[in-house]
Amino acid sequence: MPSAADRHPRPVYSADYLPNLVGIGLRGPHYRDILEQKPDLGWLEVHPENYFGGGIHRHFLSQIRADYEISFHAVGMSLGSAHGLDPDHLHKIKELIDIFEPFQLSDHASWSATGNAHLNDLLPLPYTQETLETLQQNISIAQDYFARPILVENPSTYVSFHADEMPEYELLNRLAETTGCGLLLDCNNIFVQAHNHGFDPYHYISQIKPQYVGEIHLAGYSERVIGTETLLIDTHSKRIKPEVWELYGHALRHIGTVPTLIEWDLDLPPLSVLMEEAKTASEIMQHRTNTLTEDRL
Repeated sequence: MPSAADRHPRPVYSADYLPNLVGIGLRGPHYRDILEQKPDLGWLEVHPENYFGGGIHRHFLSQIRADYEISFHAVGMSLGSAHGLDPDHLHKIKELIDIFEPFQLSDHASWSATGNAHLNDLLPLPYTQETLETLQQNISIAQDYFARPILVENPSTYVSFHADEMPEYELLNRLAETTGCGLLLDCNNIFVQAHNHGFDPYHYISQIKPQYVGEIHLAGYSERVIGTETLLIDTHSKRIKPEVWELYGHALRHIGTVPTLIEWDLDLPPLSVLMEEAKTASEIMQHRTNTLTEDRL
């Protein structure tokens, strides 16, 4: 019997569908610039929670959607919650899916809600069999409700648990294998965690099964000195660091070319800066494609 992942293989994005595989996060200060300049981007990502209330944000999204493919990157489903998923939250996302028809939907391997408490953060989970089963159940419920596979992102974390029974990459691979979800691989999160927790980010990526990865995220981190140690923080407020670009190149060599997003959420720069970052990602992706072509000749 085929696995869930075999029944829901990674999407293949043709040149006709996504001629440019690099996108940026859509944020309010850039609405008018994007509508007026129509930059050469393959797609735009939005957090659906920002559009639950309708109003001016949904108005602008409707206009921008006419020119660009859109992906939904949710931050509030709380897939790791032992209390299950919030039906109202799922309903609001489904309403937006029906309106805007995103080509991808994703969230995180984390939790942010328990009971009536909703926390404005993506909180870490112990990587245990119990956590795996909770995530499997919630991901399956979400996919059944939306009638489509979702992507699950590796989170950025600043603590680890003595109770861990498996590395993060094993948990992610097993989620994809058993539920048919895809993986959203965040290279910045991997680099930040590798520094903070002391592991090899290249080994982490080499252990991810390429057929499960449907998207990659890139972002900039900040540094905070605490005593004699330097903590890396996933702030999405800086240009992408050279070390993360190098890790991205390694990921493409291992996984292949997949839609790649430039994330920038705080201290937003002009749109031109995001376009420069997107151009760099496109050049690295093209170099990988050219190298693969030469190897086959």
